[in-house]
Amino acid sequence: MSTHTDTSEPVAPPGPKRIKPHQLAIGLGVGVGAFTLVSGVLPLWTKWHDESPVSRKVFEGIPGPIQLAFYTLIPMLVIWGAWTFAQRMRNWERGGPDRRRTTPKNAKRRLADFRAGAYMRTLLRDSAAGLMHSMIYFGFLGLLGVTTTLEIDHQMPPSLKFLHGRTYEAYAWFGDFAGIVFLGGIAWAVVRRYVQRPFRIRIKTRPEHAIILGVFGTIGVTGFFAEAFRLAETKASGGDISFEKWSFIGYPMSKLFSGVGVDSLDTWHQIAWIVHVLGFVAFLVLLPVTMLRHMFTSPLNMYLKDKERPKGAMKAMPNLTETSMESFGASVVEDFTWKQLLDLDACTMCGRCTSVCPAKATGKMLDPREIVLKSGAVMADSSPHGHVSPPMSGYVTVKSNSLFDLITPEEIWACTSCKACDEICPVNIEILDKILDMRRYLSLMESNFPSELGGAYRGMENQGNPWGMNQGERADWAKGMEDVKIVDPSEPLTSEYLYWVGCAGSFDDKNKKVTQAMAKLLKRAGIDVAILGPSEMCTGDSARRSGNEYLFQMLAMPNIEMLDGMGVKKIITQCPHCFNTLKNEYPQLGGNYEVIHHSQLLDDLISSKQLDVSRATLEERVTYHDSCYLGRHNDVYLAPRKVIGSLKGVQIVEMPRNGTKGMCCGAGGARMWMEETEGEKINDVRAREAISTGATRVATACPFCYIMLDDGVKAAGKEEDQVKVADIAIHLWEAIEAGDAKFAIPGAPLRVESPVAGD
Repeated sequence: MSTHTDTSEPVAPPGPKRIKPHQLAIGLGVGVGAFTLVSGVLPLWTKWHDESPVSRKVFEGIPGPIQLAFYTLIPMLVIWGAWTFAQRMRNWERGGPDRRRTTPKNAKRRLADFRAGAYMRTLLRDSAAGLMHSMIYFGFLGLLGVTTTLEIDHQMPPSLKFLHGRTYEAYAWFGDFAGIVFLGGIAWAVVRRYVQRPFRIRIKTRPEHAIILGVFGTIGVTGFFAEAFRLAETKASGGDISFEKWSFIGYPMSKLFSGVGVDSLDTWHQIAWIVHVLGFVAFLVLLPVTMLRHMFTSPLNMYLKDKERPKGAMKAMPNLTETSMESFGASVVEDFTWKQLLDLDACTMCGRCTSVCPAKATGKMLDPREIVLKSGAVMADSSPHGHVSPPMSGYVTVKSNSLFDLITPEEIWACTSCKACDEICPVNIEILDKILDMRRYLSLMESNFPSELGGAYRGMENQGNPWGMNQGERADWAKGMEDVKIVDPSEPLTSEYLYWVGCAGSFDDKNKKVTQAMAKLLKRAGIDVAILGPSEMCTGDSARRSGNEYLFQMLAMPNIEMLDGMGVKKIITQCPHCFNTLKNEYPQLGGNYEVIHHSQLLDDLISSKQLDVSRATLEERVTYHDSCYLGRHNDVYLAPRKVIGSLKGVQIVEMPRNGTKGMCCGAGGARMWMEETEGEKINDVRAREAISTGATRVATACPFCYIMLDDGVKAAGKEEDQVKVADIAIHLWEAIEAGDAKFAIPGAPLRVESPVAGD
């Protein structure tokens, strides 16, 4: 088993023993069990009863021995369930540290994340499935609240009892309402799983799902029958049940049994009540050992969503040239953090991650849900403290703690790191982190990476860019352009912004046009910028996303040293990958800068009228493709749309998959440098989706997206005069030029700085 412990450092003296989470679970279970037992014994001693005529007697018609059995069995099952769940928590404790403490700074966000899940807002992203789950969830909570309220009232002295009169009538109405909502949700779930059978649900349906739905259905149905028999028995005995009409399900049902003898009704009431309780007993048995565990693990996972690192950043690693770590990345269960292991037990197997994964959709081996379930199976099978049920049955039992006993490298390398799986997950499971950690192990420890990456690695290591181009050509895009200032990194930066052009913007022929358009736009807006030219190196995004942390640090550290030496404070990027790395990951290595993506800057300049687009005209139908690293990794969705929307004559149309649900172009996660040999090409699928909108232009805000979609559109047989793919900067500049030509407005005079590129 690998270890991340530096044994050369002195070991601190042991402090006081801290209570472990699994011990808290056991303690809580014992406490709840003891309280349940006492709540059953106490009324036998106090004999407190509510004498109000508009109320109900607890355990009416239920013999004492059955009551005793109830208050003996339920506490025992609660304690057993807590102990069983604690064994699962001990598995989480196998993981490494992960700082998820609640602090005054993050408490509000934590509660907001919890509410988003607990109120079903995350599930309601899929309205049908979300409503179904909401009916089951809130219906069950309502019934639990009804039972708990009755038990609390049961313990109260007569002067404090409250379930009588109007309060009881409202209580009875709410109980029936919760019950019918609960049963409606169960019926819907049965139809969805066994009649409609969506693919993502059908392929993971197991016998336990039928058992769970059967148990829930039994609890709901027998609850109504127990109520109906109780009311019918009371009426047959000469009692007044007119106030029970507020039980709008149980009361009408009771009329079905009018004319039946009191003894028969008493017997059927007891049978219905016993079956109802046995249904609850079955629920308690299933709770810690089946997918029902997510009733606890999912809310906990949602509460712990907030983390210290930014959304788009990978986990930090120490300086690999100095660390004494023996293993990097994740190959065994213990290499994950405790939070990553909690994730594995929080999964509800809903398959939403599967439904949005671009690799899965185009026939690749990757299925995000499988990564979670397989990792969970390895964690359960390798549990060192006894048997723990896996998240889902059906996987080969493994004897070791190795993740790669069930997960293949092909699955790991198929990922585009688009983060769609993380974004759609209703319980906030962090799937991408696990994939990238396993990539780190494959790349750094096994050198097991696709052969095509070797060329990109050599290019980054030897030439400072994955294209392997001569660094001296980085500023060639600016030849013939005035006012492009190249700074010497040995001198302080005097411009307000450093324009980080990026490798694609410097070397790729398509993206050189983006850089040129952006330079013209900045010039027109009077923004004082400079570029590094040959001194700029790759930020290392592709190296890090492909697991090569060593190469990432080899590129990042000199970049940070150079930027800090120049006193750089503000950076403009046109590449979301550079944007994400500079903004979110360089701070892990000490590089802290104000980084703005060109879409954000252009939006700001247009909004402030510093960049005049009042006559910019683009009379075409445009669809915008969301970059994963701009959108899901950094929540920038509106800025590029507002830039395009500022143009006169433009008609904007959205693709079916847009915003948080946008589809990846296929180039993220270093897939830009790998071949697609399985299934359809992701960029071809996305390009056809763009074409289907009827757009004559496709707008991008990422150099990789530009390349991939342009290739995809051409593969679909569309020429540039039919569907033009280009970055928003190109569309904007062409619209400005068209407006200037239409209204004969000369270009704005510009300053001439020196040195000038190409001189």
